[in-house]
Amino acid sequence: MYTAKGRLDANAMLKQYSPLVRRLAHQMIAKLPANVELDDLIQVGMIGLTDALTRFDTGQGVQFETFATQRIRGAMLDELRGADWMSRGNRKHQRDIEGAVHRLEQRLGRAPHESEIAKEMGITLTDYQDLLNKVRGTQLIYLEDMGGDEGDNDFLDRHVAEEGADPLARLNDYRMREALVEAIKNLPEREQFVMSMYYEQDMNLKEIAAVLGVTESRVCQLHSQSIARLRSKLRAW
Repeated sequence: MYTAKGRLDANAMLKQYSPLVRRLAHQMIAKLPANVELDDLIQVGMIGLTDALTRFDTGQGVQFETFATQRIRGAMLDELRGADWMSRGNRKHQRDIEGAVHRLEQRLGRAPHESEIAKEMGITLTDYQDLLNKVRGTQLIYLEDMGGDEGDNDFLDRHVAEEGADPLARLNDYRMREALVEAIKNLPEREQFVMSMYYEQDMNLKEIAAVLGVTESRVCQLHSQSIARLRSKLRAW
């Protein structure tokens, strides 16, 4: 699409290729932690599309869509790498909780109770529940976890690659989903309800609290504790 002066019509191109941005965002977010917002990826992707319009040169011998796809995905990846989703202190708290959960599961052969986790960490139940509220931004997978044990800095790029690009990655994703489903089945019943309502039924904390007859703060605690249990299982996987 060109203007009367033979230049790319930016407005028309943005309208035509905005569905491409949404498609790439949906592909990417399907493999990212739940607290990464789709709208944020789309917004950043539109910036990448605008950048592609500015930089595109027909003399390069590539189609605009191919060039734009690279710029859009690059913008999204840069945003993900630069985002700090949780403070270092809270991440440490989360890993401390995960460690206590893992040790207790090994000793007890079952999901430990909150009071048992608190005792294992050497703190009171009240302090433990306060910690659960502090780590409410917890993710199933931290972006820095995607670096691998040997400094594989390209893991994030490969993990959110285009669908079908890497058969081995697709197989690993399938196994991860299977492991996650099995781990959720082993959660305490109330935590299973919370995870189902939050992730499958898209209910917010207030709605879940009303169903369970508890406070929103309590739902937050149950959610954080569920994630700690799941991460402990998935680390072993």
